[in-house]
Amino acid sequence: MNATRIAPMALYQEVAERLRERIFAHELKPGAWIDEQALTEHYGISRTPLREALKVLASEGLVTLKPRRGCYVTEISERDLDEIFTVMGLLEGQCARDATTLARAADLKQLEKIHADLERAAGSGDINGFFEANQAFHHEVQQIADNRWLQHVIDDLRKVIKLSRHHSLFSDGRLEQSLIEHRRILKAMLARDADDAELAMREHIASGRKALARIAASRTEAA
Repeated sequence: MNATRIAPMALYQEVAERLRERIFAHELKPGAWIDEQALTEHYGISRTPLREALKVLASEGLVTLKPRRGCYVTEISERDLDEIFTVMGLLEGQCARDATTLARAADLKQLEKIHADLERAAGSGDINGFFEANQAFHHEVQQIADNRWLQHVIDDLRKVIKLSRHHSLFSDGRLEQSLIEHRRILKAMLARDADDAELAMREHIASGRKALARIAASRTEAA
């Protein structure tokens, strides 16, 4: 009896993850209509787990359910990005503050290790490596802060940000600037300066938003 309850749940979660990956890869582009019949045939499933999966993605903001019109991949506007990054700055700033207060010596050593990866990636111009180290750094700060609700909201917002067609590290000089910002965050945390750690993180998030805006503006002009 328990097995019959677990199987359908696992199925819709797997479907949600596969659709999530396709959305992040822009195989399913922002604004695209979700063809439910085609997806059920493609995955060999019924409508029930697909619709449950779409409800999960809708709760994450990745798709939009429109009455009598169906389901669409969410389109994220410049205003959306402005608002999301404002909230992200507040949340990640709070994480940096809490982490600075709570960090053990071992936690700070781990942050220094991750930051060394940032330095190496920046030195070799490895954007992908820098991006991965950047993600690891932010995740580690959030783990140290040890607030699962902050972590949950930040994770959901970062999923929505992935809907953007742009990547801030592709902005001229952004990688170098991001590295400088990470140095300041780490320095504040090592000094146990919670005020500066919070401020540095908030300014870092705001700087990332400005970089995205520059990329969007330049591509609009080119078009």
